[in-house]
Amino acid sequence: MHWKKAPESLVALFDEVAPRDAPAERRKMFGYPAVFVNGNMFAGLHEERLVMRLPDEARTEFLALPGAVPFEPMPGRPMKEYVVAPAALLSDPEALRSWLDRSLRYAVSLPPKEPKPRK
Repeated sequence: MHWKKAPESLVALFDEVAPRDAPAERRKMFGYPAVFVNGNMFAGLHEERLVMRLPDEARTEFLALPGAVPFEPMPGRPMKEYVVAPAALLSDPEALRSWLDRSLRYAVSLPPKEPKPRK
């Protein structure tokens, strides 16, 4: 599958608003910037979208925002617990940071993911 490169402006925004301090760990997922805690990705970019992982209650609240949708990396293949940040949220770094903080707190509550052995 060939995905589009994320726009530089979105990469710069993600770099500005994504958590930098421990326990968050920045690395790439499928070539896109992402942030992990204990091996669990909680936010990242995919093509022209910023996605984040939220618990049920917060996800319901988030999906009520105009333009917010569940994340589907491929049509018909939703990624459980992940949502796409709407354009209005991308233009409000303070509000975006608040949602990313909620995503981080959720990721911290998850059990650590065992690293997969390298082939």
